[in-house]
Amino acid sequence: MHHRRIYYVVNGISIYRIIAAGMLVYLIIAKDINWFKWLLALSFFTDMIDGYMARKYKVTSIIGSRLDSIGDDMTVAAALVGLILLKTDFIIREKVLFIILLFLYAIQNGAALIKYHKTTAFHTYSAKAGALLQGVFLILVFFLSTPPMLLFYAGMLVTGINLIEETIMIILLKGWKSDVKGLFWMKD
Repeated sequence: MHHRRIYYVVNGISIYRIIAAGMLVYLIIAKDINWFKWLLALSFFTDMIDGYMARKYKVTSIIGSRLDSIGDDMTVAAALVGLILLKTDFIIREKVLFIILLFLYAIQNGAALIKYHKTTAFHTYSAKAGALLQGVFLILVFFLSTPPMLLFYAGMLVTGINLIEETIMIILLKGWKSDVKGLFWMKD
């Protein structure tokens, strides 16, 4: 019974992040920046918690992995809406890097949809490192007066490497798999 409760708690946290993403967009549109930045920080913090709990209590599942990936993408998307609406000059200044990452993201997701008819849920080490750097940057950019640029560039680099790695993994893996830690950990 304890195992089942933990499973529901972990997936509940992922579902919270999916719902919170909608609230984040609403808060940005309503120009409630204070609530936006704190809810964004909470969403990124809970992202670390659900993955840790799933592994610690061995309640990982394909649905949980998919919910976590959806929650990750929606949280980052909500933060990007905040960046676009609140930090427009920053977006314009760094537009080339954003376009490159968007292009790599489209290729990775397009390849997954063509090959597997669904998006991936690899949860690679490079994705985790990129998510950590992105999350810290996306929190700090709304709390600080100037964006932490070193953190931004590090996050962009690691995220780009991750998207390339995952695209290669899609090409090499015969079938859809979740929780593949990276190219060196692939079996197929």
